[in-house]
Amino acid sequence: MTNRAGHQHVAHGHDHHGPAGVGSPEVMGWEAWYAAQQQVWSGKVNGAVVAELSDVAPGRALDIGCGEGGDAVWLAARGWDVTAVDVAAVALERGRAAAQAGNVDVHWVQADLTTGAPDLGAFDVVSVQYPALRRTPGEDAVRAVLASVAPGGILLATWHADMDAEHARSRGFELDDFVQRADFVAHLDDAWMIEVDETRDRDAPAGQGGTHTRDVVLRARRNP
Repeated sequence: MTNRAGHQHVAHGHDHHGPAGVGSPEVMGWEAWYAAQQQVWSGKVNGAVVAELSDVAPGRALDIGCGEGGDAVWLAARGWDVTAVDVAAVALERGRAAAQAGNVDVHWVQADLTTGAPDLGAFDVVSVQYPALRRTPGEDAVRAVLASVAPGGILLATWHADMDAEHARSRGFELDDFVQRADFVAHLDDAWMIEVDETRDRDAPAGQGGTHTRDVVLRARRNP
């Protein structure tokens, strides 16, 4: 693949390591979860990203909770300057390999948004797909995500619509421990315009052998 200018390039540089929270039990849990599987996700771009961003002119994109990099690579191949963030070094290494295979450049950042995220700057698009962002008393993750959207920029966030509290417990976690759509909406004041807020069918189940078939999609634009 080539970038929008037609020049081939590979993933390199601009990587950051050692975020606050690395070495914590939760982060180590994510590392172990990824390490226990050769591949966690499908490697394909999420349907909401394609549906909502295909017609948006490329600029700076931030992919939060990027996993193994399927969305980040897709965006970079379409000319976006992409920064991809995850807590798990194992996931980021797989993302780097995917970017190299696709001949695209992505800036990979290891960070935990709930424990002192780096200053990521302002982005034209901030994408948060199926986030596993812990709720905190200071709502740190939500504030960090929204602060990363530039004036005139887009927040795109997606959750599983068919994930209720009982389903979550069957997967070993409490749904209320994690940031949900309502947490973001509560912070979207007069500085924001909600453009999409709906439940829709997924094109395909999430991940390898996933069972989710419905998505909640939130797209909001920060006023210029």
